[in-house]
Amino acid sequence: MSDGRWREAGGTLLRVISVWAVSTLTMLALAGILPDFQLQADDGDTVTRTAFTAAWGAGAFALLSALVWPVLVRALLIVPALVLGALVFFLNGSLLLIALWLIPDGRGDADPETAVVVAAVMSAVASATSTALAVRDDDAYRRRLSRLADRRRRRSGTRMADGGRGVPPGIVFVQLDGVGHDVLEQAAADGLMPTVAGLLSDEAGHRLTPWTTDWSSQTGASQLGILHGSNFDVPAFRWFEKETGTVMVSSRPASALELQRRAIARTHDGGLLTVDGASRGNLFSGGADQLALVLSMAARLGKGRRSRAGYFAYFSDPANAVRTALSFVAEVGREIGQSVRARVRKESPRVKRGGLYPFIRAFATVVERDVVVAAVIGDMFAGRTAVYADLVAYDEVAHHSGPFSRDAEKVLTRLDRSLGLILKIADHTPRGYRVVLLSDHGQSPGETFAGRYGLTLKDLVRAACGLPVPRRAQRTRSASEARDAVRIALHRPVAGEQEAEHPAKPSDPVVLASGNLGLLSFPDIEGRATREQLDRRYPALLGTLAAHPGIGFLLVRSRKHGSVVLGPGGAEVPVAELTDGEGPMAVFGPGAADAVRRTDGFPHVADVMVNSMYDPATGRVHAFEEQIGSHGGLGGEQSRPFLLWPRTLTDPLDAVAAEAPRGASPAGPVGIPAAGPVGAEAVHRVLARWLRELSGPQVPLRQEGFTGAVRLDEPFPGGPVASDVPVRADVPDPGDAVPGARG
Repeated sequence: MSDGRWREAGGTLLRVISVWAVSTLTMLALAGILPDFQLQADDGDTVTRTAFTAAWGAGAFALLSALVWPVLVRALLIVPALVLGALVFFLNGSLLLIALWLIPDGRGDADPETAVVVAAVMSAVASATSTALAVRDDDAYRRRLSRLADRRRRRSGTRMADGGRGVPPGIVFVQLDGVGHDVLEQAAADGLMPTVAGLLSDEAGHRLTPWTTDWSSQTGASQLGILHGSNFDVPAFRWFEKETGTVMVSSRPASALELQRRAIARTHDGGLLTVDGASRGNLFSGGADQLALVLSMAARLGKGRRSRAGYFAYFSDPANAVRTALSFVAEVGREIGQSVRARVRKESPRVKRGGLYPFIRAFATVVERDVVVAAVIGDMFAGRTAVYADLVAYDEVAHHSGPFSRDAEKVLTRLDRSLGLILKIADHTPRGYRVVLLSDHGQSPGETFAGRYGLTLKDLVRAACGLPVPRRAQRTRSASEARDAVRIALHRPVAGEQEAEHPAKPSDPVVLASGNLGLLSFPDIEGRATREQLDRRYPALLGTLAAHPGIGFLLVRSRKHGSVVLGPGGAEVPVAELTDGEGPMAVFGPGAADAVRRTDGFPHVADVMVNSMYDPATGRVHAFEEQIGSHGGLGGEQSRPFLLWPRTLTDPLDAVAAEAPRGASPAGPVGIPAAGPVGAEAVHRVLARWLRELSGPQVPLRQEGFTGAVRLDEPFPGGPVASDVPVRADVPDPGDAVPGARG
């Protein structure tokens, strides 16, 4: 054995002894503090004997945690993820009781409740000590990670020349859900996001640019376009399909799977991540073989274990499990405190934040963040070519607290720390990585439509149609990927909204909301309803909506003039003649007219599309849901997300120009304004170009003698994970039958 190996082995042994010693001292301290926890015989023991008992108990607990905990978590993978998180304390306490039982002469004893507390404290202390010692020895840490990755590659039959650094670099795409370009830029300038500020410095060599979303400025449309190259026929976050009587909702697994299938059928391409890719925390797979917390996969029969494999990867480490569980509880308390403070101060605008929301927020800002970041780190250790991960924390908080609120700023700071961890890990991985940050949309602030005018869009529509309206305005359910992710984690069906969305009578309109974009459908009118049909049936409807101060414009089809846009003051402009900066489009910015024209051509565009008002002086809109930070339509920061990329890659504008398909319609999202790419499909072409620049043409290869199964997520620091899954199971054949979208 070389001198370097001896030093490394000696350093490892020293760290193990140090963690054991700290754990022993922690156990002794807890035995002195807690009355129901003892390490002595009933008649007392010497100090030496007590110390020996503590050392034995700490060692047994550490050994059980290392050997038994991963087995327990894997056995409980069928348990809902949030329930597993709650069981963390119980399981950890049970291991401690077993460790105390193993102490000779029965000198260790604790009540079950006390055992839970002792186990949690010891796991946290051991994790903190181990991390601190590893940080103090960066070289040893790097060598350990390299050896670990090399062992994984030998088991999987792959090789990397020169320790991995001689092969083309991989690329990690981190999506900061809902973070607008201006929000990110300001947060970096104000010191809230020092990691991002460092990337923007000349030394780091990254550049920041905005891009423009489609009319439907929400994760479903944007991420489908980014990952699969097409978001055609996605008019909103949710919409009604007359031919099946189905409400499609982007965050429902069955709907997400169907949207993914349609995109693949249209593009004849599996997606951005088809070759050696990993999809983490996304709505769609992007064609990746390696999946964790991918919503579209939750709908596939028999794939429940696969969709929750990322939870096992994280919770298999008891220290991670305890830390996340404690952070979860702290986040619930933080949200309750912030909500109470907002009510006491009578902050305005404000929405209700009670019920299950504190737990939904904690799931998005703690559990999903930790699990996704751990999965990304594992992918980097494994040397995967492309990783795409979505961090939803800011989007969830900004919906309820506001995009510029102090609450949202604190979330940005915590996300920045996660980004910093990913960038630091890149220095230790067996393969070099380029890290690209991006967002799928921004958020626009503003009081809700119901809060400002005292009635919901549905109430307004029913009143204009001469239908009964409830005396009290009923709350419109807020669209939330995190809310539906929680239901999936609990093994609860993503349902319950359709009862409210389907009309009581076939002749009643279906009114849906997607941020500040509303959709009206009339189920008993076959095909797309015309203006003339609606005027005959409901003479006051279109005029009432167009004249309302909370509404910016309507889109409806006319039998005489084709599709037209109606606005305040009797404005009426054929879609073919729409111009940015004029008429109803005057305040909505560059590209708005083209975005409306493109959506008008979708087969499932609603009978009437309703975009709220937008005040360019304040940037405010009125959401048709219970959100004071919203996205989904046109108006303000919601349509202006960002790309932050290394300067060594092609400029996005040049990439879009080079990759634009021949004969593409100018009404599609192919235009290139000075600011940046237009449309999620254009962003897909940019990211695909960068992948080819780094790794060459993306051609899927099947290994010789391949059996059709892969091992999902080889072990990495933070917990092993493995699951036999069918290869390419995430890319359904266009001819496959796909479950309906009823969640």
